[in-house]
Amino acid sequence: MQDCRPMQRMPWPEYFMNITYLVSERSTCLRRRVGAVVVRDKRILATGYNGAPVNVAHCLDVGCLRKQMGVPSGQRHEICRGLHAEQNVIIQAAVHGITIHGAALYCTTHPCVLCAKMLINCGVHYIWYAEDYADDLAADIFKEAGVTAERMNFTRSDAGKLTNV
Repeated sequence: MQDCRPMQRMPWPEYFMNITYLVSERSTCLRRRVGAVVVRDKRILATGYNGAPVNVAHCLDVGCLRKQMGVPSGQRHEICRGLHAEQNVIIQAAVHGITIHGAALYCTTHPCVLCAKMLINCGVHYIWYAEDYADDLAADIFKEAGVTAERMNFTRSDAGKLTNV
């Protein structure tokens, strides 16, 4: 006998956050894997992950300068060879001529203050994130600009986990 109960579909926010974690698997950062997905009208506009610019050696290959110098997480961003996932999602959208004004961002981690300022100026109005990041100024700036940043109670689904084939 066939089960007639309606199939349960994954809610949109959980769907996009799972994709965000999948995107983070491309990260080349030795400290933290971060993924970002920008969405408007339930459509993915662009994705980004943290890592070095095109044609620049990745930290996976040359090591982490900030780690070698003992720089704590969240400090001295200017000596990191990588871009943040949020910066890369903005760049990817721009390179391909896609406006992200009025879009929402799904990010594995709360954006830092540098990324917060960029997202505000791009017109991103809503941020969903799963993990905290110690940057109170970013949260304050989002609030002042009228951008909602909401932590999602999220557990990555088994469907989003990669396995070696």
